[in-house]
Amino acid sequence: MKFPKLLSLCFLTCFFASNIAMQAQDHDKILQELEEIGIIEQKIMMPMRDGIRLATDIYRPKTDEKVGIIFSRTPYNFNSWGDGERKTRTAQRALEAVKRGYAYVVQNERGRYFSEGDWDILGVPLTDGYDAFSWMKNQSWSNGKIGTLGCSSTAEWQMAVAALDHPAHAAMVPQSFGAGVGRIGEINEQGNWYRGGVEQLLFFSWLYGVEHDKFKPRIPAGATQEDLIRISRFYDLAPENPSVDMAAALQHLPIQDILKNIHGKKEIFDKMVRRKPNDEAWFQGGLYHDDMDIGVPSFWFASWYDVSITPNLALFNHVRTKAKDATVRDNQYLVIAPTLHCRYTRATENTIVGERNVGDARLNYNEQIYAWFDLWLKGDKNDFKEKTPRVQYYTMGSNEWQSSETWPPENAKLTSYYLNSNGNANSLFGDGKLTTTKPDADHPDRFVYDPMNPVPSYGGNVCCTGNAVQGGAFDQYQMETRNDILVYTTEVLEKGVEISGFIESTLYVSSDAKDTDFTIKLIDVYPDGKAYNLDETIQRVRYREGYDKEVFMEKGKVYKVDLTPMSTSNYFKKGHRIRIEISSSNFPRFARNLNTGGNNYDEKEGVIANNQVHHSGEYLSEIRLPIVVE
Repeated sequence: MKFPKLLSLCFLTCFFASNIAMQAQDHDKILQELEEIGIIEQKIMMPMRDGIRLATDIYRPKTDEKVGIIFSRTPYNFNSWGDGERKTRTAQRALEAVKRGYAYVVQNERGRYFSEGDWDILGVPLTDGYDAFSWMKNQSWSNGKIGTLGCSSTAEWQMAVAALDHPAHAAMVPQSFGAGVGRIGEINEQGNWYRGGVEQLLFFSWLYGVEHDKFKPRIPAGATQEDLIRISRFYDLAPENPSVDMAAALQHLPIQDILKNIHGKKEIFDKMVRRKPNDEAWFQGGLYHDDMDIGVPSFWFASWYDVSITPNLALFNHVRTKAKDATVRDNQYLVIAPTLHCRYTRATENTIVGERNVGDARLNYNEQIYAWFDLWLKGDKNDFKEKTPRVQYYTMGSNEWQSSETWPPENAKLTSYYLNSNGNANSLFGDGKLTTTKPDADHPDRFVYDPMNPVPSYGGNVCCTGNAVQGGAFDQYQMETRNDILVYTTEVLEKGVEISGFIESTLYVSSDAKDTDFTIKLIDVYPDGKAYNLDETIQRVRYREGYDKEVFMEKGKVYKVDLTPMSTSNYFKKGHRIRIEISSSNFPRFARNLNTGGNNYDEKEGVIANNQVHHSGEYLSEIRLPIVVE
């Protein structure tokens, strides 16, 4: 019967059309209110030192008093004409800022939409941020104090610019900022491109959706503000990429041709997909590295199921302890929410992350952020510092906000749990155990890693992969029936255990392949058998001694591998169990290792690796858990 299908199609069409109409009405209402209380200046072309002009919209209160500025720079479309969730969100933020007595300035990175020049990830050159600060500081309505605010791509540029120490940059609020973090000590993910030397495929998907073609239409040089405002009512230069099944697209080999295979724009991608983890180019763009001194008071926002929670927390600790200025060190604050990437304000009374209910995770984000800005941009003598804990973190399981002066909490003590088995830890039905007692004889666990049949990503700490991976906590039971996953589980807990902090892990491994990967996933196992993932990591074995050299394996030899730390805050209740999974793939969260020892990015044929994980008095494979001691 086709008639019911036709009715369904009509219903969906009407539903979406109605939603778009309602969204447009909300947007128009917000703009109308802004016009009543503020001054709106759109398509101001802000000049940079090399003559390139960046498209900028300014919303400021109708007042003769000089005001502080909240500045957001973004690669995304904020053209106020037309509909769209992102445009409505920009208008809402502008309205709230103006109501609170601030100018709200939003700007496109060079090469994006109406901004001139050529785009590169993180808005190179770095001087664009500095030049924008100088321009805004010198406006007649500016009080000379600027705060930066934004999530994801509107946050990632802030750290490196903060290291330039512009005198007007008074405070910043970076949220989900991991793609702007390069090297922090031994943690080096090159802005989320790699983890442990393995490509994170999120950027493959993200670049397909956002990169503008080099042949895009361009506004003629010297166009006036009047012309640009008029044109923007009809053309916002926003490309509409054809919808792609990203889950299928990421299966393509070699990975250097993934975007080519889906007719994507590939200029930036082609350059980056060949860039190895130790390439000097990572230090020439907009990434922040630990040899750069941040001189700005900062209110950081991270989340447990974001793509780069560990580098984010490591950066907070780095600035908190290593900034040259003692005042800057003392003015670093952190919030860690139990949400996905940039989903802070979407927490509800019953916050569901993936499949897991983590309780009432709401927090008064806006009030805290504006109290922070009032302190630094207005000079208010408010009680932010007295009322706001240094670190606010949400503990899943007990489902509560907690606070600490440090991260990890001072009473979190690393406790070693060792891998144990009789050589048959394969799958949930094997004999793998996680114990506080050291193993005796070595009974290595063996599994076969076939890159043509990788372990699928199921949930996790991820963003931006389209339909390829859904982030969050999901029951891993079905995954754990695979023989290429080693499963190690504690006995049933006789009392509850809180784990809050960095989770370290060391594996002793061998393989008959020259190179392969090893993965670890931390799991909370419920009494009914549901097994919810908390965090995950991976290491390409050729980079076990660092990125400055590739050291391949020899058959029969055992190698020590330290994996990048994981991070969480989770209360394992009485009756629960702690589990880790070990394998050699987590795809398409991470690119597959084809095990050949070659470049990997330009290969489409792999070899099967017979991998082993060793555990004995000599080979102490372990995970070190930060257990909170009461």
